Amino acid sequence: MGYIEELGNRAKAVKKQIAQCSTGEKNKILETIAEKLRENISQILAENEKDIANAKENGISDTMVDRLRLTGERIHGIADACIELVGLEDPVGEVIEGSTRPNGMKITKIRVPMGVVGIIYESRPNVTVDAAALCIKSGNAAILRGGKEAIHSNLKLMQVMQDAVESCGYARDIIQLVEDTSREVSTQMMQANGYIDVLVPRGGAGLIQAVVQNATVPVIETGTGNCHIYIDETADLDMAVDITNNGKTQRPSVCNALETCLVHRAVADKFLPLLKKKLDEHQVEIRGCDNTKKILGDCVVSATAEDYATEFLDYVIAVRVVDSLEEAIAHIDKYSTGHSECIITESYRSAKKFQEEVDSACVYVNCSTRFTDGGEFGLGAEIGISTQKLHARGPMGLREMTTMKFLISGEGQIR
Repeated sequence: MGYIEELGNRAKAVKKQIAQCSTGEKNKILETIAEKLRENISQILAENEKDIANAKENGISDTMVDRLRLTGERIHGIADACIELVGLEDPVGEVIEGSTRPNGMKITKIRVPMGVVGIIYESRPNVTVDAAALCIKSGNAAILRGGKEAIHSNLKLMQVMQDAVESCGYARDIIQLVEDTSREVSTQMMQANGYIDVLVPRGGAGLIQAVVQNATVPVIETGTGNCHIYIDETADLDMAVDITNNGKTQRPSVCNALETCLVHRAVADKFLPLLKKKLDEHQVEIRGCDNTKKILGDCVVSATAEDYATEFLDYVIAVRVVDSLEEAIAHIDKYSTGHSECIITESYRSAKKFQEEVDSACVYVNCSTRFTDGGEFGLGAEIGISTQKLHARGPMGLREMTTMKFLISGEGQIR
């Protein structure tokens, strides 16, 4: 039996146990996980330091090291996210709709867990807890495969969580970590039909495409965020600078960070120098079109089509001057990954057109794309940001981790 088959069999053996947990029982598990995380901060940080040291030895960029790094504050934040889930409504068993047929047969549609959820992700160890907690609250067993960069952190986090689960009287195998981070085992996970009911990749474009191309189990595609902001001719330029700066520099290594700024020609001469002054505080590299270079000078690197298609995840931004809202929308249509886009405008017509015509999961008017987040949307921790249209789109919270079941009751009806 293969390694993933073994994990899959263990998950299948306990999936009914977590699926049938009451809301109170699931909340108790989450509260205990949060408590144990806080109690074990020093041990978790010690293991995380091993991952940080290895990352630096391997020449990983500072922004990617930041994704990997845990701090006491971040661990408290991860624990807080578990507690937030406790306060959220349990979707399992929710009656979505019901009807009585002309023959007297009663049909009820309810929410039920998916079963065994597999999640493949990269270097952010907080995902290990977020994913496990979401699966527990939504009644799913979880098989988690993090990146090799975070293996020491993930092993410790999983041990702490499994201890918490066990202390509440439930099987440790409700949540499991794939400890073999080889590509071969990852591929086995993508093809674990009969063991994993749905697979969610969370990470960069390379990871997501590898899963989409190789998986034979159902996949919910998430993550890649080539996010845009468009500065309309009617924009409040101070607001535009603040929101663009926030979207690019507040945490550039995440999927809802801005990658491209589109500027209407009518305000480009005024806006771009203001933006550059703000971005210079963070040493952001600007890759721009010819018009951007004319306005800002030789400090701008000439942008290529590849730059406009790139999720930099770094202190780099692509800039293009456009002649109209329509041109901005056409650019987004061509290069967007369908994650999050924003318009800064004082025009109701422009805002309405932008939100109606831009085909992304989250479309903003006059606020930062950094809000595309389960917690910020009131969903609690999230499994990821779905950029597809089936079966979930945008931040995937508890409801998105369930499926539906029809319950039919009769009194002898036959067809």
